[in-house]
Amino acid sequence: MNDMIIPDVKVKMDNAIESYEARLRTVRAGRANPSSLDGVSVDYYGTLTPLKQLATVSVPEATQLLIKPFDKSCLKDIEKAIFESNLGYTPNNDGESIRITIPALTEDRRKELTKQVKVIAEDAKVSIRNARHDGLDALKKEELPEDEAKGIEKEIQDLVNEYNKRIDSILKDKEQELLTV
Repeated sequence: MNDMIIPDVKVKMDNAIESYEARLRTVRAGRANPSSLDGVSVDYYGTLTPLKQLATVSVPEATQLLIKPFDKSCLKDIEKAIFESNLGYTPNNDGESIRITIPALTEDRRKELTKQVKVIAEDAKVSIRNARHDGLDALKKEELPEDEAKGIEKEIQDLVNEYNKRIDSILKDKEQELLTV
């Protein structure tokens, strides 16, 4: 059983990194990014449906998103859902598709987004610490010899340090992306 503690901790930490990267993709950096619309759900015939199931989202220009619905009758619903999503986007409906022009970020907005990204990074680090805590709890239940338990504890802490460095590296890259005009 003790040979499963480290892999379990590692899986939880990998999941925390994946979740962190997914959350960072939703933070827009002044460039058009289709994943910024991933959280948008459209009321489609009484059912909340993710936008990407109702339309294709493409990037025809660096600062523009183009949404082409599979069913033209849901254009108004998609437009309404984007407007209500509080992403700061203003959709333009031309009867065939919806275009969203991404406004340039102001200096204040860039700083605000940088703070938001730091909060997301801290949440990821909390997830890493929770994975460590779960691993140490599982280790205590094993009742291993003290020297063996200490070795596994050290291995878990080394993983925590490694994953925290990865989070910091990803954070640094995202901050650079946000602050670049």
